[in-house]
Amino acid sequence: MRLAVILFNLGGPDSPEAVEPFLRNLFRDPAILSLPGPLRKPLAWLIARRRAPVAREIYAKIGGRSPILEETEAQARALEAALSGQEVRVFVAMRCWHPFSDETAAEVARWQPDLIVLLPLYPQFSTTTSGSSLKDWQRAARAAGITAHQSAICCYPELPGFIEALAALTRETMAKAKPGTSYRLLLSAHGLPKRVIDRGDPYQWQIEKTVAALVERLGVTDWSICYQSRVGPLEWIGPATDAEIRRAGAEGKGVVVVPIAFVSEHSETLVELDMEYAHLAREAGVHDYQRVPTAGVRQEFISGLAGLVLESAAAADKARLCPATFPCCGFTRN
Repeated sequence: MRLAVILFNLGGPDSPEAVEPFLRNLFRDPAILSLPGPLRKPLAWLIARRRAPVAREIYAKIGGRSPILEETEAQARALEAALSGQEVRVFVAMRCWHPFSDETAAEVARWQPDLIVLLPLYPQFSTTTSGSSLKDWQRAARAAGITAHQSAICCYPELPGFIEALAALTRETMAKAKPGTSYRLLLSAHGLPKRVIDRGDPYQWQIEKTVAALVERLGVTDWSICYQSRVGPLEWIGPATDAEIRRAGAEGKGVVVVPIAFVSEHSETLVELDMEYAHLAREAGVHDYQRVPTAGVRQEFISGLAGLVLESAAAADKARLCPATFPCCGFTRN
């Protein structure tokens, strides 16, 4: 049986010239900017044009481009190796930059798999990330004439391999602690507007499930969930990561930041966490600032993903994770 696995991620600009079109694609997504199409497109162009200069400055700090495609391709190759007992190919599909779902669907159609497993690289489901990617893929797959059976993995916030990878990386980082310094673990996730959560999106609830599993594994008591990357005038879920860094500084703490919703390095980790928040920590009087790497191609994480793929390929029954109070749960949508 030919098995195709599709890894989904956001994507990122591969040159300074790609920054503005990347932003246009991001804000044209109805899951991001919930306006009627005739209004959304011109507004997306306006927002992208205004934000492009600042975004280009951000990417200039890491070589003028995002490393997310190379990071995701490395995960794809590692997952292929972990599934080596199968006739399998792992493909990458990005939501906002190349390779788009249409490009990947055409490649998958040429390969003619018998079964397709859809695997978002977002451990916690949100309509704005996994939901948007899966919906766009179904459109592209229909257009490409793909008829093979498809099975979607909506989320895995408590996947043992994911938690084990984060725990191991956190312990390795905490081993660099300064003697005599009291540290607070800041478990930082990408934020969302509060109105998205109020509509029944399970993202924040699933973030809390990831955190509960991780802090139990680590046995730490001084920790805080926080959210980064806030943009725009809307009210966002909190507390904000920058506010938690300032609070830790005021209390004479060191800080260890764990990116719990990102599984690959990109601008939010390499610039926002490593540069901007590290600078903020120094200004705020934080005694020491450390950042835990993302799961990447850690063996524990890749093995966990391989197990998910095999379960999905075997059509194993899956129990819904989210309570019924979350109508936007990815389990029901897929």
